[in-house]
Amino acid sequence: MSAGAGLAEALAARMDGLRGQLSGEAPLAELTWFRVGGPAEVLFEPADEADLALFLKNLPAHMPLLVIGQCSNLLVRDGGVPGIVVRIGRTMSAIAIEDGYRVRAGAGAADVKVARAAADAEIAGLSFLRGIPGAVGGALRMNAGAYGREVADCLVEARALDRSGKIHVLSIEDMGFSYRHSEASDDLIFTEALFGGEAGEREAIRQEMDKITRERGAAQPVNSRTGGSTFKNPPGHKAWELIDKAGCRGLEIGGAQVSEKHCNFLINTGAATASDLEALGEEVRSRVARACGVELEWEIRRVGVSLDL
Repeated sequence: MSAGAGLAEALAARMDGLRGQLSGEAPLAELTWFRVGGPAEVLFEPADEADLALFLKNLPAHMPLLVIGQCSNLLVRDGGVPGIVVRIGRTMSAIAIEDGYRVRAGAGAADVKVARAAADAEIAGLSFLRGIPGAVGGALRMNAGAYGREVADCLVEARALDRSGKIHVLSIEDMGFSYRHSEASDDLIFTEALFGGEAGEREAIRQEMDKITRERGAAQPVNSRTGGSTFKNPPGHKAWELIDKAGCRGLEIGGAQVSEKHCNFLINTGAATASDLEALGEEVRSRVARACGVELEWEIRRVGVSLDL
């Protein structure tokens, strides 16, 4: 029995009543948009918030814990992820319309589905979510934004669990939002968000979303194995312009390539490793620093251990 399988079995034995799926040495690559990376030592996919609370309450406090969602902005290193990976997915993706032009969505709900539900309910102000790959949990964690708006503009409150399984309800002030960042504790696992919009007209909202879809398709490599925007826009600059100026458009390392279409996107051309992608990103950062005097900051989250170590 592998170490991961043994750990999963030991955890299951101390968690009577657990309903979610607990597995050892669980592959992660096919869950990520890049389609690279090693396995999770243990992967837990909770059945719902109560199931996750039970798991957290019985999880040893010293055990490393990583939370993932749709993995659209995540690079899992080739050596995999030690400890526990919790995946918030379809079982926590319910979307409901509430009074006052509000939309309540589980952390596993795809951002695009939240946008569509709002449009169907004639709630304006959430169309920008159509342009954000990924799910609500990740959008909360990084204050995701696109097309002139961000989560901070529409969030009413967020619901989360801490490492002891205790529920917390966070106001917009509690979230401490800034550009692509939240000050909310890393120990909190988001389970739900309440978004607020305003009265709108269904057809006008759908036309706005269609425009976003067209613009994304024209400007971004949406049908490639990519991880979304690689670097944050530095103050006063656009990352893609700096990358282009540094001569990195189309640059390749192994099976990884800087997109020819939008050079703030890295692409797995088919045989890339996580090491290829990370090395390419670091090469881009180095060239931009030399050519432009600007230090690019990763927007893609890199997790796990490298096989190069």
